[in-house]
Amino acid sequence: MHAVDMLKAPALRSGQCVVGHILSQVGPRGRVEGRLLFGCCQFSQTARLQAEQQAIRQRRVCQVASLEAPTTAAAVEYEAVIGIETHVQLLTRTKAFCSCANQYGDEPNTNICPVCMGHPGSLPMLNQQAVNLAIKAGIAVNAQIARRSKFDRKQYFYADLPKGYQISQYDTPICSSGYLEVDTPEGTKRFGITRAHLEEDAGKNVHGGADSLTGSSHTLVDFNRAGVPLLEIVSEPDMRSARDAAAYGSELRRICRFLGISDGNMAEGSMRCDVNISVRPKGSTIFGTKVEVKNMNSFSNMQKAIEFEIERQVGLLTSRRSSEVVQETRLWDEAGQETTSMRTKEGLADYRYFPEPDLPDLEITDEQIEHIQGSMAELPVAKRARYLSLGLPRADVLILADELATADFFDATMAAGTPAKAAANWIMGDIMAYCKEKKSGMDSLAMTPVALAEMISLIEEGTISGKIAKDMLPRLLKGEGNSGVKAFVEKQGLLQISDESAVEAMIDKVLVANPNQLAQYCAGKTKLAGFFTGQVMKTSQGRVNPGLMNQILTRKLQEAAAKAGGSAQ
Repeated sequence: MHAVDMLKAPALRSGQCVVGHILSQVGPRGRVEGRLLFGCCQFSQTARLQAEQQAIRQRRVCQVASLEAPTTAAAVEYEAVIGIETHVQLLTRTKAFCSCANQYGDEPNTNICPVCMGHPGSLPMLNQQAVNLAIKAGIAVNAQIARRSKFDRKQYFYADLPKGYQISQYDTPICSSGYLEVDTPEGTKRFGITRAHLEEDAGKNVHGGADSLTGSSHTLVDFNRAGVPLLEIVSEPDMRSARDAAAYGSELRRICRFLGISDGNMAEGSMRCDVNISVRPKGSTIFGTKVEVKNMNSFSNMQKAIEFEIERQVGLLTSRRSSEVVQETRLWDEAGQETTSMRTKEGLADYRYFPEPDLPDLEITDEQIEHIQGSMAELPVAKRARYLSLGLPRADVLILADELATADFFDATMAAGTPAKAAANWIMGDIMAYCKEKKSGMDSLAMTPVALAEMISLIEEGTISGKIAKDMLPRLLKGEGNSGVKAFVEKQGLLQISDESAVEAMIDKVLVANPNQLAQYCAGKTKLAGFFTGQVMKTSQGRVNPGLMNQILTRKLQEAAAKAGGSAQ
């Protein structure tokens, strides 16, 4: 039996536990082999943890032999194995088990009560909306929804956990066995999702005099976040690159935002990703030593942290220092662009789970699931497919369907009668540039989609030119044309000049005013046609109908060239 294989223990009476003694020996090819001898004894947490730690040390011995680069063989090519635990704060009005407000940014310790502070005699009551949002998320990630699940107490003692335990779900989560299909530069990839379970958040430590505990003079605790409903979504270790992980995280956040599950604001902690990373030789089926990385407030930082950690671990293995790759939690240091050790995990944490005695089992009916599924908004993947069916390029689709506010504005503009490509061009170009300059989102625009649709319609009808539209767009974006773009254009004297005789007179005036350039054109410098176009546009203050102007200007220039007997045709 391999030293790290699991053996079935005999049935135990209450108050007893299994302890083991590992007998190991070096077998063929340097592998450590052994047996785990079981026995029963009175419950001893220390003995059990020691047994777990011994098993982990034995496993590391095996991993060192398997993962280190050989001294004589060709260079080993390594691959990363990545899994992500995502904590999603749910968009409920109140906390998970009490009526306190779930509101980010309120004054510290104002949204608290005896229940979320764990006072004796207080009893939790489950937030039904949190359950509904968890079901919605489960459906979105193609997971199985448990018809019966339960809550458990997870025991640990941190300053920001007032009860000394967290209400979570251990062995019967609300969602399990799902997957997420994600568009990556290498194509669509499917990443498995092990489980998603409901739990409550902890409070927040606020360090005085520094951004972190290191260097701080004191620490205060804000318990407003304690008891906020969380959905922890645990992926399978299916990702093989930092880009895979960032793409997975982005799609998961997109789903949460599109469905109203969470606002997904990583900077505010509404969505937090803990990434588990290990490396192994390509082709190997043995997992390397897992390192957990925290403290990443954007997907960009997550990608950088993963890339750094992969390089760090591969560097240690190739230099035959694999013993320095230990199971630990590391933090991403944005200033130093590196991961730093936070704490070492020598053994498995003993959370002493047991069923939450103050909450009944959670029962979910088929009717509940069907009702929630029927009320769900369009998923990002379905939205992208719909946009592609409109004939839009894939690059446009990925931009338009990236943010919910952008997609909503685009859909509303099309609903007002604008062709898809025309609406996409204006939104992805001038409007997004305006939002970027103002550092605001599409949902904060004063301009309505109907106003944009009317502006585009006026361009297509020839009432205004594209240049006029661009010039007046900043004012429209402030809402000045919401009562009617055509009325706004007329009031500002911006109607396009489309009268043929007026355009012709304007062109004649420009040709007379520029005899030298006209002579050069007639002598063969036909590129000067652009010069005359610019002069006519300048004279008309951008109001001339460009199609009509080009038609008349081309005819006039050709006539002048023919009359001069030049080479211009």
